[in-house]
Amino acid sequence: MKLKKYYPAALLVSVFVSCNSVKEDPKAVNITQNYIADKPVTAASHASTLVELENNELLAAWFGGTYEGAKDVGIYVSSYKNKKWSAPKELIEPLIKDGDTLPCWNPVLFKSKAENLYLFYKVGKNPREWFGAMIVSKDDGKTWSEAKYLPKGILGPIRNKPIETSSGIILCGSSTESVDDNKWRVFIETYNENKDSWTIADINDKKNFDIIQPTFLVHSDKKIQILSRSRHNKLISSWSEDNGQTWQKTDSINVVNSNSGVDAVTLSDKSFLLVNNPLKMGKDWFNGRNVLDVEYSNDGVNWKKLFDLEKQKEGEFSYPAIIQTSDNKIHVLYTYNRKYIKHTTFDLQ
Repeated sequence: MKLKKYYPAALLVSVFVSCNSVKEDPKAVNITQNYIADKPVTAASHASTLVELENNELLAAWFGGTYEGAKDVGIYVSSYKNKKWSAPKELIEPLIKDGDTLPCWNPVLFKSKAENLYLFYKVGKNPREWFGAMIVSKDDGKTWSEAKYLPKGILGPIRNKPIETSSGIILCGSSTESVDDNKWRVFIETYNENKDSWTIADINDKKNFDIIQPTFLVHSDKKIQILSRSRHNKLISSWSEDNGQTWQKTDSINVVNSNSGVDAVTLSDKSFLLVNNPLKMGKDWFNGRNVLDVEYSNDGVNWKKLFDLEKQKEGEFSYPAIIQTSDNKIHVLYTYNRKYIKHTTFDLQ
């Protein structure tokens, strides 16, 4: 006689729960792509940023001019409403200072819980000499304050959007590219909106990585991660367990990057998306930017490709910005061959 196998009820429940707790990877659906302007208003456009306003409208900004670092480079903006971009207009002109004309760089848009819309940006001849500036809008970008230059030693968010950890406390990922020792360093600047004051927190980096341009991942009320661009063909991660006051565990993760800017977003379900150039850096700085993808992670360490935004034999597709809007749609902006700002939208299922 063949004996029947007996499974305790508790074991059956355990097996059922573990099988059903495995989360499937999402899929990108309803993908759309277009340019902010089919006919760009400047010869070159780069380093876009994106923010959601009221009524599901968006505002984008980028720097544009003859070429990066040219004396005619200003900050341009365009708004997105009813699935259409407005005609780009120049919001910030190059700065005339001491008889010289200084170009603008790397705008960053951010809207605080207090409904202040910030546009941070940099001014200077190059990234080794630039200084930080900002303007503020109380009416979603219809009108703006006069430019305010940040305190000496403060640059503001260097390329990617800040996060607000509590009311009025805004963490900005910043970095420097030293002219003295050619060293890249990341640090976190905290802006106290209520006091209009700034503080700086260093990154504990025992391995002395060359890193710049961090982006934030929020894991919990206290746990925050940054991913930084590096000269090491991989992204470098650091962690804070105290809501951004101190930063530890700086090390590389297994995400290949071509020494190009990345951006990430924490989704509403606390998973993460990353926009990345997933190739090793070539002989020239722009090599490896011919592929740009979207990657997905549940833990900020292990990442899987979701889909390619661009995959071409040559070209530059770089400096992305990614957000999730209140309707859960994902929006990505990026530079397309230094001429266009391209906009991609998609849903996750």
